Amino acid sequence: MKLISEEITNAEYIVEQNNGKKNYKIKGIFLQSNVKNRNGRIYSKEILEKEVNRYNREFINKRRAFGELGHPDGPTVNLERVSHMIEKLYPDGNNFIGEAKIMNTPYGKIVKGLIDEGAQLGVSSRGMGSLEQRNGANYVGKDFYLATAADIVADPSAPDAFVEGIMESRDWVWENGVLVEKDLEAWKKQIRDAKQRALDETKLKVFETFLKKL
Repeated sequence: MKLISEEITNAEYIVEQNNGKKNYKIKGIFLQSNVKNRNGRIYSKEILEKEVNRYNREFINKRRAFGELGHPDGPTVNLERVSHMIEKLYPDGNNFIGEAKIMNTPYGKIVKGLIDEGAQLGVSSRGMGSLEQRNGANYVGKDFYLATAADIVADPSAPDAFVEGIMESRDWVWENGVLVEKDLEAWKKQIRDAKQRALDETKLKVFETFLKKL
């Protein structure tokens, strides 16, 4: 499975006043189906509908659908970097409209400050899935898994190219219900094997020394 991120350029940031308190929200198209996006990928509506239903059931309805500030380098959400909570994600034709509130977390406060200063921010979805190339496009497979409907990014285009070139080239696999990077696990195994070989060699040397003293 590959790490897949898609930038959203038309999300709207809303600031509402309620009893003198500002409430910050994001609203806009979070996901699109049946269209080739700027990254050359196509999601079928059937695949997105199924995954959005799961995301609503397991995350939004349980109030644990979080997004981060910045471009994360993996599929899991880091709670220390959470800036907002996705509250709604629903279909509108081939699009899926999302709504999120900016939280009063350390990174959420940074986002609020940037909005107050008039900063232009982007939004990027993040998921996992296999890709099949057909007719000059990459079709996202049925194993697509939506990690978060939206992360907040300062410049969606350039960092997205970095993510696509560096992070999306890595394979991720499910192991005991957790997504792990395949190469990382292979490297860990090499280290463990090397340690075991060193241990075996040490035991052999000790045994050889013992025999020489007989």
